[in-house]
Amino acid sequence: MNTPTRFTASVLSIALLATGCANMSESQQGTAKGAGIGAAAGAVLGALTGGSSGAAKGAAIGAGVGALGGYVWTQRMEDQRKKMETATQGTGIEVVKTADNQLKINVPSDISFDVGRADIKANFADVLDGFAQGLVANPQARVRIVGHTDNTGSDAINEPLSVNRATRTRDHLVARGVAVGRVDVGGMGERAPLASNDTAEGRARNRRVEIFMAEAAPAAAQAPAPAPLSTAAPVR
Repeated sequence: MNTPTRFTASVLSIALLATGCANMSESQQGTAKGAGIGAAAGAVLGALTGGSSGAAKGAAIGAGVGALGGYVWTQRMEDQRKKMETATQGTGIEVVKTADNQLKINVPSDISFDVGRADIKANFADVLDGFAQGLVANPQARVRIVGHTDNTGSDAINEPLSVNRATRTRDHLVARGVAVGRVDVGGMGERAPLASNDTAEGRARNRRVEIFMAEAAPAAAQAPAPAPLSTAAPVR
């Protein structure tokens, strides 16, 4: 078995162990599951860019991010959900509560960015302004922003473009009072499509930004803050 294969097997074993702790409390189970899934996901992303060493680094970061998976849904989170639903009504932006108590905002390309660009559109800026107000009022919440592209163009274009879109979104929030340390950014390029890239409609759905907001459960909140998912140079 070669090194990458051995490492992948090890990561999967960690994930299975982390998700199989039946004797834990509900909060502890959520944290353990998050760590296992985060490690596996981080390893996959790391391996795509850095081989086995990248996988190792990705697993460590992923476990740290995933360990915050013991999320709680508070009244503050519910208030933010209702506010964002009202603010985005009729825009095509999806606002949902996830199964693990995160607030997810899915912003399609016709609202967020032009094709091949990372400049935030005016309609998206208005939505982010309202979101930033809620974050400033809820300092317990953390945010993760993930950019996505369709399969048009090469990885050399799509990978940095997806990260730059997430970074620009973060910078907009920071400019409106949200502490930069509360927001992690990452980019998936074309690797996580919502629809087929064989049609224009499908490609438009895949060009998006996903924003996740969450409050960690008390035990998870005491854990060290995870490293940022990734960084990118400003778009020129």
